Amino acid sequence: MGIVLVVALSAGGYLGLQWWGSAQAADAYDPWFAGYVDVTATPTYNFEATADRAGSDVVLAFIVAATDDPCTPTWGTHYTLDEAADELDLDRRLARVKQLDGQVVVSFGGQLNTELGTGCTDQDALVAAYAAVLDRYDVTTIDLDLEGDNLTDTAATERRAAAIAKLQADRRAAGIDLAVWLTVPVATSGLTEDGTNAVSAMLDAQVDLAGVNLMTMDFGSSKHADETMAEASIRAVTAAHRQVGALYSQAGTELLAGTVWSKIGITPMAGQNDVAGEVFGLDDATALNAFAVEQKVGRMSLWSLNRDTTCGTNYVELTRVSDSCSGINQGGDKFVDLLDGGFTGRPVTAAAAVTTDESESVEAIVDDPATSPYPIWAKDSSFLKGTKVVWHRNVYQAKWWTSGDLPDNPVLNDWETPWVLIGPVMAGETPIPQPTLPAGTYPEWAGTAVYEKGDVTLFDGVPFKSKWWNQGESPDAAASNPDGSPWVALTKAEVQKILDALPD
Repeated sequence: MGIVLVVALSAGGYLGLQWWGSAQAADAYDPWFAGYVDVTATPTYNFEATADRAGSDVVLAFIVAATDDPCTPTWGTHYTLDEAADELDLDRRLARVKQLDGQVVVSFGGQLNTELGTGCTDQDALVAAYAAVLDRYDVTTIDLDLEGDNLTDTAATERRAAAIAKLQADRRAAGIDLAVWLTVPVATSGLTEDGTNAVSAMLDAQVDLAGVNLMTMDFGSSKHADETMAEASIRAVTAAHRQVGALYSQAGTELLAGTVWSKIGITPMAGQNDVAGEVFGLDDATALNAFAVEQKVGRMSLWSLNRDTTCGTNYVELTRVSDSCSGINQGGDKFVDLLDGGFTGRPVTAAAAVTTDESESVEAIVDDPATSPYPIWAKDSSFLKGTKVVWHRNVYQAKWWTSGDLPDNPVLNDWETPWVLIGPVMAGETPIPQPTLPAGTYPEWAGTAVYEKGDVTLFDGVPFKSKWWNQGESPDAAASNPDGSPWVALTKAEVQKILDALPD
């Protein structure tokens, strides 16, 4: 965390912000908030001293490989577990957290050092190294923060996945919960290829991922100049939601949209990000929290609790990122308070969740024309750019001409599908009526009449314009076959213009 991620990806293929609520809520939803604490940063952050709900659950960062023995876990290479107990009084401080009813998650990796799975090539020793940390701190949720070489090393990715799979299986067999979160960078277009590879490797190794935590920070060139950090983050999270669902589908597990949302975590960086022009402010925190609560995101975090305060007067260069302050004037506000709202669950409770295939539930979704605002997608129909359809109780819009392409086909990149998800079919919706004109405004359609290009006729009061010469072609087919039909319905604006021109 806290690195520059300049991603040379264009977000041009992604059409707008997708602010929708999930049509299918996860059966078990227990969202939690916990801010990261950089354990070895100076000055030391006293995470054990807070009784504040928003700061009582913490993600301690980072466990990494020792420089002289890659299979020995250390805190930031500075302290072994025993040394941290002696020199940081870490064990006692964690005991105090538990006295205050706080809960602890341990994060492995980060950007600066070597994650255990990258450095330790002995599979048994690697499993033992992870287990030593879990046993020492009695945690049931871990966070694998993969950045830089820790993310791009293919051999390490497979080795880590195998070790975590064994660790989780052994613990569950012994009746011990172990939730595994994979924390990865994102661009505004979603997960990078290395990120999707990391998720795939975990799923292929049969790791039951609690979720994918997205570092919504340091977007670099993928962020639009006029976007707020909240808007850029929402674009990134929305794209990643589609990707995570597709990765599960490719791994043979079908999940409802709501379940996928519950497997999404969001971690912004308080205040000044590593990219000079990117500042995640208090308004961004409020907007991102509202989005996350509406979508029923499973986890919210913050990098970091160390930084959740206004810098002192002696800190002059605010665009230079500090370990101990945000670089912005926070007044009396805290990022943890703004991001925590609505996240009422706890890590320990959520750790008991087990992922199950939901393909039967997906197949059971039936679209009813009487309760659908737009026509229901059909395999044999063609759809022009801009056409909206309903499929599996969601509304999609065509980005270009398409025929036979499933709207919810699991794809990793938005440019691979002609459809963009607009949002769910809302309760109580019915077909959106087409605008009509009074009888006599234009001739009623007749099957025997000949129509030239540009002729207008009324069909059940709805005005249609002829795209080419035709006879006996009913306008009724225009909605189901807009490409092949010679008729196109007049738009609402065109109809209103005609109505305005009619005499009173």
